[in-house]
Amino acid sequence: MVNSTLMNKNNKYFQLTNQTTPLTSPLKVKYCSSFLCKFKGLSWRASLPQEEGLLLVQSKDSKLDSSIHMFGMFFDLAIIWINEQNQIVDVKPAYKWRSILFPQQPAKYALEINIERLSEFKKGEIIHLEEINLS
Repeated sequence: MVNSTLMNKNNKYFQLTNQTTPLTSPLKVKYCSSFLCKFKGLSWRASLPQEEGLLLVQSKDSKLDSSIHMFGMFFDLAIIWINEQNQIVDVKPAYKWRSILFPQQPAKYALEINIERLSEFKKGEIIHLEEINLS
């Protein structure tokens, strides 16, 4: 589970697992809670490998704060919104250069992953994060 000690983990990486339905392959996500990291997100990158993602972290569940923009994006994404209880509250495809997306329910986390992994996550499922050492 994500806990409050993770809030200070910018530039850290975590192994994300779906506790409800096993993933087809591992998913390594960068924990992103600073304003600059969240503002930039994955903008201006050429691509995103299927085994990587970005976890945008807010201070609390919110529809507005967990919204994402697709400006400066050169590829499509899958967005998985997760609340404070680590439950998926919404899942949507996000298309390059197309506006802003909001979750249906308040979320604390917005997970940005390769769009080809969209089907691996469903509303109501539970996720788990475990810190990994990249060195």
